[in-house]
Formats: sequence, C-alpha cells, structure tokens
Amino acid sequence: MYVEYFELYKYQQEVVERAVEGENIIIWLPTGGGKTRAAVYVAKRHLETTKNAKVVVLVNKVHLVDQHYSKEFNPKLGSTYDVVAVSGECERKDFFGNVVRDSDLVICTAQILENALIDREDSRHVELSDITLLIIDECHHTHKEAVYNKIMRRYVEKKLKGERPLPQILGLTASPGTGGARILAKAVDHVLEICANMDSAIVSSKTYAPELKEQVPRPIKKFDIADDRPLDPFGDHLKLIMEQIHEYMVLPPDFRLRETGTQEYEADVVILEQRGVRENNRLLAQCALHLRQYNDALLINDTVRMMDAYSSLEDFYRTKILTAIDETDDFLMILFHENQAELKKLAMDARFENPKMAKLQSTLLRQFDPKLMSRGILFSKTRKSIHCLNDWVCNNRALQDAGIKAAILTGAGNGNTYMTQNEQKDTIRNFRKGILNLLISTSVAEEGLDIPECNLVVRYGLVTNEIAQQQASGRARARNSEYSVVAMAGGPEVRRELTNEYLEELTAKAISQVQEMSHREFRAKLTELQTQALISNRLAETLKITKRCRYSAADIQLSCRRCFKIVASGSDIKLLDNEHYVNISREFEEHYKVGGQAPIPRTFDDWEPGRVISCRKCSEQWGFEMKYKKVALLPNMKIKKFALETPDGKVLVKKWKDVQFPVEDFDLSDYCKDRFPDLLD
Repeated sequence: MYVEYFELYKYQQEVVERAVEGENIIIWLPTGGGKTRAAVYVAKRHLETTKNAKVVVLVNKVHLVDQHYSKEFNPKLGSTYDVVAVSGECERKDFFGNVVRDSDLVICTAQILENALIDREDSRHVELSDITLLIIDECHHTHKEAVYNKIMRRYVEKKLKGERPLPQILGLTASPGTGGARILAKAVDHVLEICANMDSAIVSSKTYAPELKEQVPRPIKKFDIADDRPLDPFGDHLKLIMEQIHEYMVLPPDFRLRETGTQEYEADVVILEQRGVRENNRLLAQCALHLRQYNDALLINDTVRMMDAYSSLEDFYRTKILTAIDETDDFLMILFHENQAELKKLAMDARFENPKMAKLQSTLLRQFDPKLMSRGILFSKTRKSIHCLNDWVCNNRALQDAGIKAAILTGAGNGNTYMTQNEQKDTIRNFRKGILNLLISTSVAEEGLDIPECNLVVRYGLVTNEIAQQQASGRARARNSEYSVVAMAGGPEVRRELTNEYLEELTAKAISQVQEMSHREFRAKLTELQTQALISNRLAETLKITKRCRYSAADIQLSCRRCFKIVASGSDIKLLDNEHYVNISREFEEHYKVGGQAPIPRTFDDWEPGRVISCRKCSEQWGFEMKYKKVALLPNMKIKKFALETPDGKVLVKKWKDVQFPVEDFDLSDYCKDRFPDLLD
C-alpha cells in the first residue's frame, strides 16, 4: 500500500506499512534509525482512522517518558490530539484510569500501566480493552519477569481465550539479541520467543536498506591495546594479604577458591559468605566478606588507578566496619591497618600505574582538541568506576588542555552514587548544548536516551553482551566517528567484543530466517509458544504461592547477617502499600540504633524517609525509618541484611518476594490502636 510522507525516510515508510494496516509488528531498526519517529507516524494514522482511538506508549525508564513526549509525540501530534506524559513523579499516576479515558495518547512507564491493570479503584484502573494501540519501546525487554512481559502475558492470555477487543501492538527495538544462543537454530528460537511474547511479526528494511545504511553509518571500530603491566607491587601486596586471610579462615575441604582478582573469585567468596551464615560459622562468613573487598580492590586496580583501589579499601574499613564483636573482626581490622601504610605508598608510586589509563588518555586525545567540536561517551561497568574516571579526567592536565569538559551519567535512584532524574536531565541538556562534551556513563546511556551525535564512543573495562555492544556503538553517529575498545591484549574485553560481532551477525541471520517463514507456519509457532508460556507461568505462580506459604510467619525468626543475633519474628513484618516491608514490633526498637538521614533525596505522597537504622550490637546497616502518614514511624528493613531462621535451618534471600512465609498487609488503624490507645478512646 502507499504510505503518505510524514517526515519519514523511505526505509521508515517501508517498515511501518504493515502497522498502518493494523497488524501487530516489531520494528527492527538500528540505534539512530528513527524508530520513535516511525512510531509517531503509526500513532498519527491510527488516531486518524480508528474510532475511539486510545494510544498508550510504554517505556522502561522514567527519563524516556519526558523525552518521547517533548521530542517526538507532542511536537508532532499535540496540536491536534490530547497527548499526556505520566511518570512516577507525576500526580497524574494516582488517577491513571481517568487520564487514559480523557486523553488520546498517553506516554508512561510500563510499571504505571501494570499497576493500573491490577488496581481495582475506578479512577486508577485500566483494562487492556480500553487501549486500541499499545506501543512498546525497547521491546526486546519483553521476556521473563520484566514488566513488559507481565503486561503482554495478560494480552496473550486474553487472546488465547478469544477475548476481544485487544489493542494493536507495535514494538520497537534496535537489538533483539540471541538470548545467549551461539548457534543459529537457538537464536531463531529466541527471536520467535520475543515475537510470541509480543504477539507480533518482526519487520526490517529490505528494499531501502542502502538508504538506511547511508543514513545510519557504522563507526570506525578500533581496538586500542594497552601495554602489559610489567610490575604490579600494589596488586601483589593485596594478594599477599588475601593469602593470610585464606590461612586464617581454614577453607572447608570441599571448597576451592579460583584465581584472585577475577569475577570467578568474587562469585566464590559470595557463596562462601552465604555458607558461613547458614552454618553459623562467623569466622568463615566475615573472612569471605573481607576477601570480597580485597578482590574488588584488585578489579579496580585492573580498571582504573591504584589510588582508586586503595581508597575503596580505606572507605570500607573506615565506614563499614564500625564495631568488632569477636577475634575474627580484630584479626581482619588489624591486618588491614598493619598493611595500610605500605598499600598507600605503593598506590602512589606512578612507576607502577595501570597502563590502560595511559592508553585511554591517548584514545581521548586522538579525538579531542580545543579547536574541534568533539563529543564522546566513555562507558564503564560500575558507578564506582565512572566516578573514578571522572575524577581522573577532571584532574588530568593533558585532557583538560584538550578541552574535555566531562560529567558522569548514571541511572536514577537512591544513594550517593545515583543521580536524580533532574540531575540526569541537566547533564544531558548540558551535553546537548556543548557545555559538556564527554559523558562518563554506565549502561544507562546505551539505550534510548536522546543524546546528540557523538564522534567517539569508548568502552572501557566492559564485558557485556551483544545487545549492550550494539546500543553503545549506535551512539557514535557522526560521520567518520570512532568506536574504541580500550583493553589489554587478549583480555576478556577483546574476546567478548569479537564474540559479540559474531552474535550480531547471528541475530541478523536469525531474524531473516524468521521473516522467511510462511505466515501460517509463523502464526502456528507463535500460538504453540504462547500456549507453552501460559502453562509454564501458571505452574510458576502455583509454585510461588506454595513456596510463600512453606512456613507460618510465627515459625520464622530474623537474625542479623553480620553478628547472628536474633532480632525479630516473621510475624512482626507487615507489607505497606504493597511495596515496603516494615517491622511493627515495639521490641524491635531495642535491637537497633539510629544514625543520619537516609540518603533518599525526595519525599513521597504518604511517607517520608527518616534516619538510617543499624544493629545495636555490630552496627550493620539494616535499612531506615519511614514516617507514614505523619503518624507511624516504621523501620523499613532490607532483607539481604538478615538471615531467616526456619524450622529447617537458616535461609538467605536477596529480596522480600523470595521469603518462604506469608506477610500480612500493614493496617494503620491496628497500628494506632496498639501504639496510641488513649487517643482512640
């Protein structure tokens, strides 16, 4: 069919044709290929041609709500249609059902829609049948327990039951990936699974692929290989300390630790700490915790500066270990303090500095010059490493003379190493204006962000999958731009980068094979996969409920993970607003002490953060107090800081959703009757 021009390239017109006809599709275009613009066009045609049209655009990150609203949907559609943006910081989310009913197009995070589908309150509730077109950004995340998939499971279940109406689906992705597959048949299975989850065919440009290639050029790829590090006395000294801890702790005969300074070693000591807690072996658990800190220092030493590695250890022993409760703590703290001066001396010796830093400097200087209008992104793995890199850039004379104006970009969240959403917006705005010209970022800048064309993208200390690699590479959109991997010769970064190149080709082959399937074969396969997924999900839900009720709450006790002291009963724990796990017992107050204000830089509708709470015996941080409705002061507990004492022994879980006992909802009136009986007489 003919698609009228709407500021679209011909390759964009090609990929939207089936969507305009009402078919469920996934648009597969590279980063920078204009997927969002294509989605705006589909939404416009849908609103023009569909009776009582209602379009909802889902994103998986809060900052993308405003970005899609202000950059694409509202400028193109706002003069004709009621376009609304709703995010977690917006009061409209509390009346989301009304917002959907009163608007033509709503852009929101997927979690807001998921909450609305569950909520029974009329002003907040939404049915899938209320929506006529559902657009899902970065739809490769529609898998497992991701919120996109929870929404689409409801869709698929209704579809298989024959329930109608259902919205048309439009997915957008630059990188479906292979799902970990290394052979074509398994990669095809992965692509089909995404299609089944989305109930959509996957569409890419064929006829106008040359125009797409011209419009979205690939950057020049370089491996910037650093010189070998001939001597590493700082790292060697760390390993010597670790050997002393190994000898002191006496490893179980059935347990073997792999090479220090590796991710594998980190995984080993995590398991060792868990085993120590479960077996009430505090010696084993605490030694494992400290070994993890030394191993982290080795990894930092391999990534950034020696002083960064030293500082991470110094911070741990200054701020984390506040109270020694037995000879194990004494040994570990004395061991560090006896070696502290030597470690600091070695860390300050420039002769033994990490050679990757010198290579990174030369890579940046290749593109940055005061006379050039350069823009770049430096990707690294952790928030800690990007803070270290930012400090290095800002204090490096050669880089400053080259005109580099850098800032960090991390995900939004709570805590000192996160950014607020406003800080994110300000950083990206300054980058767009040229006030900044280098972003030092975690993976948050890989996907979705409206970042100007860069002439340099550097991946530093990263071993990630092909999706992350493609997303990062797509940020280098300027003509003759450069994509650099800074690494040691034969290192894991180089090996993974080469593997990802193969997996990128494998993804394209798998998609092509899926596209070549006959319509009948494709739809039959999708129905088969959807039916299997529905059965598996129902079974998983049944098992989850059974697991959650394995013990009664009264049979469970919670002990501090560091000192092993029992401090609470499972029956003391209540679930507040389906999100916060709080302890309502007065006796619990005897077991904790309060510190400074919790690092949460905002307040909420019904509660505000209070002070940090810590174990009175060992000073382990447990969570923070929250003031609920200006009445209740409730300890909000992090389950990962506790062990569950069950009738069958100790159990460790990372998240409250994994505990094996039922948790009742918090009742404010019952709480007030217990705490303030005189006020209620």
